[in-house]
Amino acid sequence: MINSWVALRTTRIGVLVIAWFNLVSAIAGGIGLIFGDGIGMPSAWLEGSVFSSYLWPGIILGVIVGGSQALALLASYGHRKWALDFQIAAGLIMMIWIFVEIAIILVWSPLQGIYFATGLVQTVLAVLLLGAGPRPFMTGISPAATRTHSGIPDESTR
Repeated sequence: MINSWVALRTTRIGVLVIAWFNLVSAIAGGIGLIFGDGIGMPSAWLEGSVFSSYLWPGIILGVIVGGSQALALLASYGHRKWALDFQIAAGLIMMIWIFVEIAIILVWSPLQGIYFATGLVQTVLAVLLLGAGPRPFMTGISPAATRTHSGIPDESTR
């Protein structure tokens, strides 16, 4: 059986790696949409939408999607008790971005599937770290014995 401390640490590292990947991708994508003429995407894809160019989608991608990832990382590195809540929100924002993007441009690519999956995995890992399930993540300890007032498993139960 996997040591519960190793599983928790690996999961925490996984959340951070995914958040960094999503942050860098969102900022690069936002810059590309704004200054890179839509990163090669035809402007015809925006016909019938509220956008006349890729300027506002680029700003939304960089500021909202990237900003949520940045806030989640800052909270995580600052050891804030709400860091996992921010990780969940950032993952959900990534998935919503992809869903809305596909709904607007009516085009799907494997890259969108990858980014939707990273948002999903980020959300699921953060929820597991919050102790989802009948027992805290990968431990045999009762949930009541490991909960703190913030809902995050207590480090002293390793």
